[in-house]
Amino acid sequence: MKSQKSYDVSNERGVLYLVPTPIGNLEDMTFRAIRILKEVDYIAAEDTRQTKKLCNHFEIDTPITSYHEHNKHTKSEQLLSDLDSEKNIALVSDAGMPCISDPGYELVVAAVKEGYTVVPLPGPNAALTALIASGLPTGQFYFYGFLNRNKKQRKEQLQELQYIKESMIFYEAPHRLKETLKSIEEILGNRSIVLCRELTKRYEEFLRGSVLEAIEWTNATDIRGEFCLILEGTNEEAPDESNLWWEQLTIIEHVDHYVEEGLSNKEAIKQVAKDRDVSKRDIYSEYHVH
Repeated sequence: MKSQKSYDVSNERGVLYLVPTPIGNLEDMTFRAIRILKEVDYIAAEDTRQTKKLCNHFEIDTPITSYHEHNKHTKSEQLLSDLDSEKNIALVSDAGMPCISDPGYELVVAAVKEGYTVVPLPGPNAALTALIASGLPTGQFYFYGFLNRNKKQRKEQLQELQYIKESMIFYEAPHRLKETLKSIEEILGNRSIVLCRELTKRYEEFLRGSVLEAIEWTNATDIRGEFCLILEGTNEEAPDESNLWWEQLTIIEHVDHYVEEGLSNKEAIKQVAKDRDVSKRDIYSEYHVH
């Protein structure tokens, strides 16, 4: 085991500080975060323009350099070199925690590998802020972040999550919210969900209900703001892949089994598609050709 004593004053190399910034309300900036941003040699920021506004507000005149998704590989070398030269660096994203659905992970991995001290500061985070006010279980939770923009890949990701029992946390942009909710309903069903909008800002809003109600809301609303989604986990058990009860059934027999149990044709086809991990369209075509 390698030990990092974060506040060892005998350390002769620089320190990388991970500094959270407000997700909307500037009053959420901590005294310690302001002090660190003033004391470091420079700030590595996802968007220098956003960080400059923050620094101006708190009268921080520390130099700022860019570190974002498109330059992180080349810029990391410079940052590591500066740490080796005993420079202290603060890493910030546009809002919230660095490394959480924001740049920073690769830099932290490289810094840890090279033995540099990495010191995290506590602070604002949209996921936990949304979760604790959602009204859904908080004892255990599964943070996912952003689902893939591609419809097919998004559905594949959701299929991997269908037997998660804990509350799930997703981030989503306003222009993708409607399609994401449709994918959730199709793959995971009509569960309880909370849409958390514009957290900590003036128009903060929590919309609590079912996935279908959330879809109805998107159809009737001009969707604005960044969203955090808290989705109810499942009570279903994952199937035993080594012994699937329907393996010897044809698709038609499989659908008929659920119909005989009382499901409608549409519901039965949806369940068969879920069992077999194929699209509803394929099951529908096979069943109705018959």
